[in-house]
Amino acid sequence: MKAALVSVAVILQIAIAHAEVSSEDMNNSNNPLTPMAAVNLHDYFQTSVFGTDESLNTAYLRIASPMMLGGMPQLARMTIPYMPAALETPTSTTSGVGDISIFDVFLIGNTGGMQMGVGPLLVMPTASKDETGAGKWQIGAAGVLMYPNPTGLLGALLTYQHDFAGDSDRPTQNLATLQPFFIYNMPGGFYVRSTGIMMFNWETGDYNVPIGAGVGKVWKLEGGTTVNFFGEPQWTVAHEGQYTPNFQTFVGLNFQFPLK
Repeated sequence: MKAALVSVAVILQIAIAHAEVSSEDMNNSNNPLTPMAAVNLHDYFQTSVFGTDESLNTAYLRIASPMMLGGMPQLARMTIPYMPAALETPTSTTSGVGDISIFDVFLIGNTGGMQMGVGPLLVMPTASKDETGAGKWQIGAAGVLMYPNPTGLLGALLTYQHDFAGDSDRPTQNLATLQPFFIYNMPGGFYVRSTGIMMFNWETGDYNVPIGAGVGKVWKLEGGTTVNFFGEPQWTVAHEGQYTPNFQTFVGLNFQFPLK
C-alpha cells in the first residue's frame, strides 16, 4: 500500500500542471469539515510495535460527503480499515477487513473564524476475521473544532464509542480518540503537519499517545479537484498496553471534489 501511494504521487506530480494553490486551498485539503466530497487513501506503516517483533501495516479507505438535513448542513464520513492483528504469539499475525465506522457531523457554526461540527458515530461489526474486529455494534459521537487561518490550520477531532449489541463473549468496547491538527502552510503548495491520533481504552486502561512531524504537498486540478499527498512519521511518547505502535509512518493521498 505504501509503495502504491508513493507511485501514484510521483505520477501525479509529473502529470499535473502546477496551478497556483492558495492557503485556503491548502487548509481545505486538510480540514475534515470542508464541505466537499472526498476520497482518502491512508496507510500506517508500523515498523515498531509494543508486544511483537513484527512490522504491521494498516490501511484505511475514507469517503466523505456533504449533505443537507432539514436545511442544516452536515458532513458524513465512512472509514473502511484493512488491518493486521496479533495472534497468540508475538511473531504471529493475521490481516483482514476491520469494523466499518461512520460519523455524521452537523456543521453548527463559524464563530470568529472557528468552525465546529458535532454528530453521531456508528461502528458496525463488519470484520472479515475475529482478530481484526471487536464483534460489537458500537455507538457514540464525533466532535470537530477547526481554526483555519492564512498561516495554516489548528484544530482537533474527538470521537467516543461504546458497544450496545453484538457477541457477548467479546470484550466490552469503551473507546475515545483525539486527533489534534497542526498544519503550517509554506510556498508552492507545501506544508508541515502533525496529526497523531491518541487512543484511550476506558475499559482496560490502555492508551497510546503519538506525536507526528511530517510534510505534504497540495495540487489543484482543472475543474477544481484538490489532490493532497503527505508523509508523517509518528513516535509514541506515552502508552499502556500491548500491540500499539511505538513508531509508525502515516502516508496519505487525499482527493477532494467540488460540489456541482
